Amino acid sequence: MNPNSFPTKGNLILAKNSLALASQGYQLMDKKRNILIKELMGLIEEAKDIQSEIDVTFTSAYKALQRANIELGIDYVQDIAMAVPVDHTVKIKTRSIMGTEIPLAEYGEMPLNLTYAYYSTRASLDEAREQFEKVKKLTVRLSTVENSAYRLANSIKKTQKRANALKNITIPRYEALTRNINNSLEEKDREEFTRLKVIKRNKNKI
Repeated sequence: MNPNSFPTKGNLILAKNSLALASQGYQLMDKKRNILIKELMGLIEEAKDIQSEIDVTFTSAYKALQRANIELGIDYVQDIAMAVPVDHTVKIKTRSIMGTEIPLAEYGEMPLNLTYAYYSTRASLDEAREQFEKVKKLTVRLSTVENSAYRLANSIKKTQKRANALKNITIPRYEALTRNINNSLEEKDREEFTRLKVIKRNKNKI
């Protein structure tokens, strides 16, 4: 038997304190969950907007690339593409939302230095590179938003489990414990009061 369940005033105080702590914890979990859900909804809307923009930009980029392939030849365009330097400007940091670490991708724009000569190419190639540069920026933004949304969704799930455990298990348990100890103490008080009355009555008879 749990010694904390013995009907004593000390245990009653402990049970009430535990109940108050559990109730406060539930309120904090509920508040955290609502804040995270609000953040998640905002990210979902942002992801939809970015995805729509990416779809449009991708379509323009591939159309320009098709024109460049037709005008310059696929092999020549591939050779030019291999000469484009690798972009190392994307840096990943993190920020915290209610204790949940979410990624924050920072993109440092590189100067658009051409690696091919104007006289040997067409405007379609310039347009294709410009459009794919936009796609790259949008993809960095989308990856940040989608990863953040994924982490927030996991955090919401965990927070919901903890809130449910407090609401449906911990709080009812301490409520029952407080009620039982309180009832036992009241019963003891009544018994003691009755015993004292009997003793007093017996003394009066003597």
